[in-house]
Amino acid sequence: MADAPEVLFEITSAHLNTGLRGVPVGTTRTSAVHPDRGVSYVGYPIAELADKDPEEVVYLLLERELPTADQVLRFKTNLRSRGGVDPRVFDLLRKLPRDAHPMEWLEIGLVALGMFSKVGDFAEDALNVIAWAPELVAGIFRIRSGWGDPIPGRPELGLVENFVHMLSVPGGDPARLARLLRVFYVLHLDHGGGNLSTFTGKAVASGHADMFASLTGAMCALSGPLHGRANQDGLAFVKKIGTADPDEVEHFVRAELARGGKIFGFGHAVLRAEDPRATIEYALGEQICPDDPLFQTARTLRSVAVKVLREYEKVSNPYPNVDAVSGSLLHAMGLTDPSTYTVLFGLARISGIAAQIVDERVNARGGRGVPLYRPRYIAVGQPPRG
Repeated sequence: MADAPEVLFEITSAHLNTGLRGVPVGTTRTSAVHPDRGVSYVGYPIAELADKDPEEVVYLLLERELPTADQVLRFKTNLRSRGGVDPRVFDLLRKLPRDAHPMEWLEIGLVALGMFSKVGDFAEDALNVIAWAPELVAGIFRIRSGWGDPIPGRPELGLVENFVHMLSVPGGDPARLARLLRVFYVLHLDHGGGNLSTFTGKAVASGHADMFASLTGAMCALSGPLHGRANQDGLAFVKKIGTADPDEVEHFVRAELARGGKIFGFGHAVLRAEDPRATIEYALGEQICPDDPLFQTARTLRSVAVKVLREYEKVSNPYPNVDAVSGSLLHAMGLTDPSTYTVLFGLARISGIAAQIVDERVNARGGRGVPLYRPRYIAVGQPPRG
């Protein structure tokens, strides 16, 4: 007789219509979020991974082990061998309205990549999209911003360095931007299995939609203001403060709270300590742009907001999260259009979500894959009629 299943969670009526918050629905082998320790990838704390080559960390998510020097070299060679984005994708992007949000451009770009280039194998298309996404996103930036045509890639530079090359931000500092984006990419790759974009991508894939369609669904989920656009809000909030003077910042924070406003970039649904990703970003800011006015404001806000928020009993986490300073750092590096920041978030998250989709579709249940997602909804307010 089979053992009875372990009871992990008891569903009650109080859990209905709560967005599945905290309700277990599956397992993930790529990453975890601990209330005190923060994000880890396959058991490695994010602080131990932030300065590694992005390809090493992507390999970790895909294979669940850090690569040797030979393995990462072969992995980089594999990605380079996959060529570039089909030119027809950029032809399509050139026809899009410039005032459309760049996340809409990314969603359409992923659909087009799938139409022109998918092979229909989850594992292969995961590697394809990881290799092609930097060129796609760089092309979106250049075409939409009017910087010029997409720039041919130099994949031998590496995922992020090649992205910076293809981006060619007018007036930017490529070395400093690459240093920031290498860290930004690693910090944003994965975040457990239950965030909205990852959950959506895996749900779409459970219907055996291809990798590109699944990631398009994930990016649609990421595009909402309650999820991936938080970095835009964080920068807007810092700009609104407009000063790095501690007394003035404290006055601003107290006034915002008094009128029922939010302190953007602070708090987290799971964490109960400062987000280690934010800690890493603040330290990086001290190295690459310590004199930038917006970074100085964000630095002051880091201490002032925590002090004030601690006075509120209902605030379970008064500490900064990854969005508290990321926008200020991107702005300081010459990426001054905050509407594009979620696309950079998406560029990283594409790799992490692709890794989770491969694990669910190819590896789970002895290769059978996780079944079609089919949660139950309780019918209410529908009395029999007729």
